[in-house]
Amino acid sequence: MKLNQVTVAVNAIEPAVAFYRGMGLRLIVLSPHYARFECPDGDATFSLHLAPDPVPQHATVIYFECDDLDDRVARLRAQGFEFTQLPRDERWLWREARIKDPSGNEICLYFAGENRKNPPWRLQDS
Repeated sequence: MKLNQVTVAVNAIEPAVAFYRGMGLRLIVLSPHYARFECPDGDATFSLHLAPDPVPQHATVIYFECDDLDDRVARLRAQGFEFTQLPRDERWLWREARIKDPSGNEICLYFAGENRKNPPWRLQDS
């Protein structure tokens, strides 16, 4: 099984599209209620859909792994993106930065390397 895409709800399509394009995702589908992007690395896609009601805060956290996390955050900050957390090393062995999209969805830009799927506490196959 291979993950194809993740779709998140947004309060308005246009500002969300501008936000994610500014973060480096490539827009491939656009309608008044839906947008789909290709991620700049790998084969996954990412979608937005217009929510019928306001998006609840903290309902979704979106994780994008970045090999160049610190440089990417610096570039985004230079473009005017405001982060709620600058890159820092976490106890679960990931380096993370946090930002919110225009609808309040939390985004974690992170680098985990080998620890993404193989942390020291990973369960052994049973």
